[in-house]
Amino acid sequence: MYKNIVVPLDGSALAECVLSHVEALARGCLVKEIIFVRAVEPFLYPSYAGEVTITPKEIAQINTENKLAAADYLEQLAGRCKYENVHIGWEVLYGRPAETIADYSAKHQADLMLIATHGRSGVSRWVWGSVADRILRSACVPVLMVRAPGCFPGI
Repeated sequence: MYKNIVVPLDGSALAECVLSHVEALARGCLVKEIIFVRAVEPFLYPSYAGEVTITPKEIAQINTENKLAAADYLEQLAGRCKYENVHIGWEVLYGRPAETIADYSAKHQADLMLIATHGRSGVSRWVWGSVADRILRSACVPVLMVRAPGCFPGI
């Protein structure tokens, strides 16, 4: 049923709590391909900062370094994940995380997206937002959300 799975990660240990679920699906559902993705949001210098102290060249360098760090992380992670008869791939995406990941999953005809969530609620969710929640609401493919260990229920 799930042949092509997309797994968004942000580089945190919390996001990696999905890996045991990825392994279970890979072993039990005849998965053919798992793609780990990480969205790198462009660095934008705030326009209200007053005097500009950073050049466009420096901004481009920051964006390049962020993409390279994301690629290094995904390459190492993919190297650790080996499942029989499953192709493991990775891709660095560039743009707003939720929208970019949802678009990628649709374009690559994912059968399932598997993502961790912090499980924030109330004011902290309102203040920090939830990339996982925005992905859930904007994705055109099924999304399996895994609560991070240690989260507690709340409204």
